[in-house]
Amino acid sequence: MKEMNLDDNSNSLVQTVTNGDSEKISTSRFSSLLASKDRDYLLCSREAEADQQVKISDLEGKVIGIYFSANWYPPCRNFNQVMIDVYEQLKSNGSNFEIVFVSSDEDLDAFNSYRESMPWLSVPFSDLETKKALNRKFEVEGIPCLVILQPDDNKDRATLYDGVELIYRYGFEAFPFTKEKLEELQREERMKHESQTVNKLLTNPERDYILGQTTTKEVPVDSLIGKTVGLYFSAQWCFPCVKFTPKLISIYQKIKQTLKEKSGEDFEIVFVSNDRDQSSFDSYFGTMPWLALPFGDPTIRSLAKYFDVQGIPCLIIIGPDGKTVTKQGRSLINLYQENAYPFTDAKVELLEKEVEEAAKSLPRSEYHAGHRHELTLVSEGTGGGPFICCDCDEQGFGWAYQCLECGYEVHPRCMRALPSAGSIEGR
Repeated sequence: MKEMNLDDNSNSLVQTVTNGDSEKISTSRFSSLLASKDRDYLLCSREAEADQQVKISDLEGKVIGIYFSANWYPPCRNFNQVMIDVYEQLKSNGSNFEIVFVSSDEDLDAFNSYRESMPWLSVPFSDLETKKALNRKFEVEGIPCLVILQPDDNKDRATLYDGVELIYRYGFEAFPFTKEKLEELQREERMKHESQTVNKLLTNPERDYILGQTTTKEVPVDSLIGKTVGLYFSAQWCFPCVKFTPKLISIYQKIKQTLKEKSGEDFEIVFVSNDRDQSSFDSYFGTMPWLALPFGDPTIRSLAKYFDVQGIPCLIIIGPDGKTVTKQGRSLINLYQENAYPFTDAKVELLEKEVEEAAKSLPRSEYHAGHRHELTLVSEGTGGGPFICCDCDEQGFGWAYQCLECGYEVHPRCMRALPSAGSIEGR
């Protein structure tokens, strides 16, 4: 999932608001967007007990979210629950907000099944023309997508296209999704990051400890002050997480051993669980040699929002001064293993130079034991770039061995060279 650098992109969301469609959003415009020649209504939520239809004219004066989504796509289902929580909070506060679901489902049964969970309105599944027109109008290239429409024609309150990102990042606090509100949230966010400490991140008014090697052992958060700390967002139900965790355990133990021999520094990891129940948390945490936030602690959700965590596994690195070093801890572990410590820009720059130097001695092309075509050594400057290694299924950047015929790519370290091209014959 996409991550944002809060410093580099601090104005991007506001720019999205002001660069949108400034055409007046009135009742007639809602009708032109959402109605058809024989329909002037939207479907109510499936839970509604009374009339199952709502007049489009009833949307007048409201902030509207046009929600493009589909039941068959896991990222949509993940976001859907987040959106439901935000929607219900806004409704309970009396906010003039409404959502209209535009389905990308493949059949009516899937549409109805997905809509069962939705407390908002929907364009009928059968109205294919309206759905196509909305996708064209808002140039929807991927789902989930949430387009926010304001109830007036103020240029500072124009159409906003990054609703999904805003909901993940700010939750219900993003309402009413205006330029002024986003600027206020960004100021608050910058202030929080500037004054960030381990204590502020990991404690709450009811708890000043985290869990030790067992769920009954309490370790003071103060004990992490002055250490490099990794916040590990993960869950037992997540296959990439379960695959990455043993690698992280191995790297963690190597880093700890090296630091023990050198002394003067320390490294710790805190598990931030996305598990669905206590027993899953207990089972998963039982495999880990580090610390953890208690299962279901409210700090878990606030950390995910604060760091804009949209996918797991995710490893956030906090420096000894309590400030964020990088959100790319997982990628750095995959690329450099224990050598990535302490994950700083200076260390990464040094490692990149070492990789560049080592690449000079690598064969320009090679046959790999896991692939039938010849692979060519590439870098970002010669057609390479971010990739998923087809051998270890982990992320990679920079240098790679790439198949120019089919796009197969592996880390140079994952390359298992065959003695000669002739050994490919007969495979």
